[in-house]
Amino acid sequence: MDTIRIATRNSPLALKQANIVAARLTALQRQLKIEIIPIVSEGDKQLDNSLAEIGGKGLFVKSLEQALLANQADIAVHSMKDVPCEMPDGFKIVAVLTRTDPSDALVSKDYTNLDQLPKRAIVGTSSLRRQCQLKYHYPHLEIQPLRGNIGTRLAKLDSGEYDALILASAGLQRLDLSERIRCVLPHSISLPAIGQGAIGIEVHDAHQSLSYISALNDTISYACVEAERALSLALGGDCRMPIGAY
Repeated sequence: MDTIRIATRNSPLALKQANIVAARLTALQRQLKIEIIPIVSEGDKQLDNSLAEIGGKGLFVKSLEQALLANQADIAVHSMKDVPCEMPDGFKIVAVLTRTDPSDALVSKDYTNLDQLPKRAIVGTSSLRRQCQLKYHYPHLEIQPLRGNIGTRLAKLDSGEYDALILASAGLQRLDLSERIRCVLPHSISLPAIGQGAIGIEVHDAHQSLSYISALNDTISYACVEAERALSLALGGDCRMPIGAY
């Protein structure tokens, strides 16, 4: 029996995305055996500092790439918004699943849209891109950094530490938390992150699993995400630059 080992971050959302890929692979190749390999990335270990300070979103990807290099896994599953636009030699994204909602969402207990938030309301987000756009459109709000998985962030909102959060709609939807979305932000207010809403599959040249993976690729989603990544790469984008594209 053929086995595909999937490296993934150890967060609930990342595991859900890895299992989405696993289910689609076994639907195509029923003889496949799938092994999920959870990995705690450096980005998940260092939650007290901003991503810009510790090396950017690439820290979420690097540990998984090391697992591929060490032959501990055959493929890695990522949120494409976490994947650096310039990839190390020998690594490539070979499939992007059909993209879901790329938008940002407002999550709040007391407010149904951004216009309702009072002066100095505390809004949590880890994204410099979101911070800049919110400050431009709503300069009266107090934007505070907030890291951790979705469950951790929601718990801080529910305990009253924040008046609202801005999170990716796709993540909430995949975790069956759509009821927490008070409104989806229009792109004119919050242009999405590069690749947001898309799940990508990465391989290293040393592995011969491409025949299984290519069937999962959605050509339109792949082309759109690659166009966004090309724009960011041309602008020299990194975690210190608030770049959005759709």
